[in-house]
Amino acid sequence: MSTPQNGVTKDSADQSNTEQVYIFDTTLRDGEQSPGATMTLEEKLQIAELLDEMGVDIIEAGFPIASNGDFEAVAEIAKRADRAVIAGLARAIAADIDRAGEAVRHARQGRIHTFVSTSPIHLAHQMKKTEDEVLEIVVKTVTQARNLIDNVEWSAMDATRTPIDFLVRCTEAAIKAGATTINLPDTVGYSTPEDYADMFTQVMTRVPDSDKAIFSVHCHNDLGMAVANSLAGVKAGARQVECTINGLGERAGNAALEEVVMAIRTRADALPYHTGIESTHLTRASKMVVAAANSPVQFNKAIVGKNAFAHESGIHQDGMLKNAQTYEIMTPESVGLKSTSLVMGKHSGRHAFKEKLKDLGYVLGDNQFQEAFVRFKDLADRKKHVYDEDIAALVDDEMGSAMDRIKLVDMEVVSKTGGVHRCDLTLNVDGEAKSVSVEGEGSVDAIFNAIKKVVDADPHLVLYGVDAVTGGTDAQANAHVRLEMNNRIVSGRAAEPDTLVASARAYLNAYNRLLAERGAAAQGALESAAG
Repeated sequence: MSTPQNGVTKDSADQSNTEQVYIFDTTLRDGEQSPGATMTLEEKLQIAELLDEMGVDIIEAGFPIASNGDFEAVAEIAKRADRAVIAGLARAIAADIDRAGEAVRHARQGRIHTFVSTSPIHLAHQMKKTEDEVLEIVVKTVTQARNLIDNVEWSAMDATRTPIDFLVRCTEAAIKAGATTINLPDTVGYSTPEDYADMFTQVMTRVPDSDKAIFSVHCHNDLGMAVANSLAGVKAGARQVECTINGLGERAGNAALEEVVMAIRTRADALPYHTGIESTHLTRASKMVVAAANSPVQFNKAIVGKNAFAHESGIHQDGMLKNAQTYEIMTPESVGLKSTSLVMGKHSGRHAFKEKLKDLGYVLGDNQFQEAFVRFKDLADRKKHVYDEDIAALVDDEMGSAMDRIKLVDMEVVSKTGGVHRCDLTLNVDGEAKSVSVEGEGSVDAIFNAIKKVVDADPHLVLYGVDAVTGGTDAQANAHVRLEMNNRIVSGRAAEPDTLVASARAYLNAYNRLLAERGAAAQGALESAAG
């Protein structure tokens, strides 16, 4: 093993003479910036532990200056990480850099990741700085970071819309000031693979001592080219890819970690590189992030989508039965799935249910497992066919509501054509049962009004929707609710055979997330006042 200047440990194992590409995961920072994707401290710690276990080289654990909660998460992850470099993000501001340095100081390997805008549109409208002023900021802030820690990453925000001459000057200044990693991001998802590769080629060719730093890609998916652009940057010489689980991130998201890793693994002929990722953890990581960020992936999502290894066409099924390679370019086992499945029903026992959860990528604690099993048996009694999707929805719902302060105890809804719509509701609020009877314009309106009366709050309903988890009249209803209150937006969801119960539980799931955020903010304010 050898440790280069940027602090990442190189894998000395034989990889057919291919170069290593380092995986920089920013799910906990860029991913969490998605509207409604705020995660609790415990959720962040669980995700970070899995990322470290699966071989992620650098974990960007958060933005320490953003809040006391973010600082606490970065600091705690830094203390617990066994292998990964732990990075904290910082604007090109002295206070940000000091805060990031403090957050990662206990890490086995820490990194300060500082950034500044470089494109004309950002300089004119956001920074209101000249190019010479930005150059001075680059030198000053990278130097400050390097005085705090040896491992410093510098990013040129909106690099793909920055004139190449200025980008070269900034990169040269950052390396001279001590940056060990240079990130040239496609911040707004504007680039094409050819343009992105050319940018790296020019910068790395024209900047003296460019070999003293590892170059990094960070691509957003606004035009659907984040993974293609990332791999183009790698082919041009970048050796770090910044990405997120499920492609989670601002706007249309980031390059998806699982897609980058499996593209490199599957197409070694075109991409002669390797990563240190244990790919059998990918499905589990995907499901963990879905539950924590409350952001489900589309069914046809590459690698981790529900249909990624599903075949319905008779022609495809015939080919699969004869030779799986006729329609699958990778095995489900390689990403943490099993090709075989158990048929689940009301006669299934705990052992079979636990094996099914493993097949689907879930690992639950004893209490979570017991609660999920009770709900499964109840569902199996009411539903003729229990599909994998039903179980996934049930477990995701259970994981999302395990820490809720407010829970549904009982509900009766009365609806009549042209008449009254009434909801008689009982909730458990911090251990105390509270009951109300409220009318509304419709059944769902009555339910939501009843909940608001119990909790004595009126968050704005941004979105409400219901879809079926599977087909048939006995299908579980998957309800989605998005609430806004005090400039915070959160999402909630729940799956139940009864659409109205699913709607109520989804609303409560969202409101509990608002309470969790408000509690974190209040705790942060108390800590700040005490300091």
